[in-house]
Amino acid sequence: MSSKDYSSVSPSAKSLLMLKGYTNIPFARETAALLQGPEVFGLNFEDKDLGFWMRVMHFESRYWSIDQLLRDAGTNNILELSSGYSLRGLDLCRKNAKVHYIDTDLPDVVGVKQRMIEHLQLYADLKGLLDLRPLNAMDEQEFEQVSEKFDEQPLGIVNEGLLMYLNIDEKIQLCHSVRKALLKNGGYWITADVYVKRPAELMSKLPQSASESAFFEQHHIEENKFDSYEQAASFFREQGLEFVKEAVPDYASLSAMPHLVKLLPEEVRNSKQAPPKIQATWMLKAI
Repeated sequence: MSSKDYSSVSPSAKSLLMLKGYTNIPFARETAALLQGPEVFGLNFEDKDLGFWMRVMHFESRYWSIDQLLRDAGTNNILELSSGYSLRGLDLCRKNAKVHYIDTDLPDVVGVKQRMIEHLQLYADLKGLLDLRPLNAMDEQEFEQVSEKFDEQPLGIVNEGLLMYLNIDEKIQLCHSVRKALLKNGGYWITADVYVKRPAELMSKLPQSASESAFFEQHHIEENKFDSYEQAASFFREQGLEFVKEAVPDYASLSAMPHLVKLLPEEVRNSKQAPPKIQATWMLKAI
């Protein structure tokens, strides 16, 4: 088990939820309204400019990309790693009685989420089995113990916003735990964390608050990204995990898109080119 303190990452979950609160992601608006205290990244939620809505669109698209691949995978046993304040599991368990969803993060985050759900009385009308459970995804023994809570049906392991906080050795360690679980049960790993490094000239133009820049630097976010999508596929294959398919973004369906379009320069608004690709969501299988 790593002795690294991963709790310093948890504040980013708050910023993410506050951004998702401007979308139609299930329960995001209600749970975001419960958050108290200063915003960790110093984002300006009053002046919703182009940069603001670009962030919202990115994270909304990333969220739905996981649901898209989960539907393709057809698995009902789902383990979510480092879920933050996402309530994907609650949403799926309300819709499908066959779903067994184990929703995990560090203890403090799980405790806050539990209180949010209880306060909003969101446990009503659950059809499937939802289990909120503390888990440090980097603890191999804990990981194995949690993954053994499922029956022998194929497993779907999902994560959204984890790998960019892990260095290469930590990524290898996580891949080992994921592969071991998939080899035992079958199924897929769906990760929305295939981010590639951006050129320095592009990074210098991105709107970023001082506190956000400091957070990125503290956690080595940019250097933890993959060099390219080809390098990411090669890395996963070296760990015994093979690329199966990639989620296809449906930008037109995003609730943030009308807000974003209003602020785009006319030449960009009329362009038929897709937005620059900075991230991909992949389905992987153990080999």
